[in-house]
Amino acid sequence: MDKNDDPLTPGEIHALARRIDRPIVLVGLMGVGKTSVGKRLAMALNCPFSDADEEIESAARMTIPEIFAAYGEPLFRDGERRVIARLIENAGGLRIIATGGGAFCNPETRALILEKAIAVWLDSDIDTLLERTARKDNRPLLQGSNPRETLTHLHDERRPYYAQAPIHVMSNNGPHTRTVDTVLKEVARWL
Repeated sequence: MDKNDDPLTPGEIHALARRIDRPIVLVGLMGVGKTSVGKRLAMALNCPFSDADEEIESAARMTIPEIFAAYGEPLFRDGERRVIARLIENAGGLRIIATGGGAFCNPETRALILEKAIAVWLDSDIDTLLERTARKDNRPLLQGSNPRETLTHLHDERRPYYAQAPIHVMSNNGPHTRTVDTVLKEVARWL
């Protein structure tokens, strides 16, 4: 094992947390682990965690599939943009924010995240995404479709947007702790 493969020590993580003065926003396709990794990242950095999708559902008093069905994707994306802006503006420093898969594709949302946060693109291969998204039935864009085709199309379509994030981390099929450690190291390098 290479020294670079060793996880950061608690002291190194604490020192890193003191250097971060804005939210870390996780972007990427559904199933890459934004929420799971985000919660673990927040725990490691001892800071708050927010899931934009949960905040949207709370504000709308509807589930995301219900919002999509009732109002369509454009209205959902507008609400998503406003919620993410509120989360970033009210962060008051370090906070981890997990976004929905399409959030970073919205030009206004992307510009806000790139200006006022640290954007981290969590990426994954299609087989891993398929395995992870099959665990939940609350993915409106996968309903009534061939999930492999849809995920492949979304991955190709959204790649140019996600690639604008200054940090790119692969979230492979394995323990999320490995991904968390990689994110921490990449954020430290970026600062």
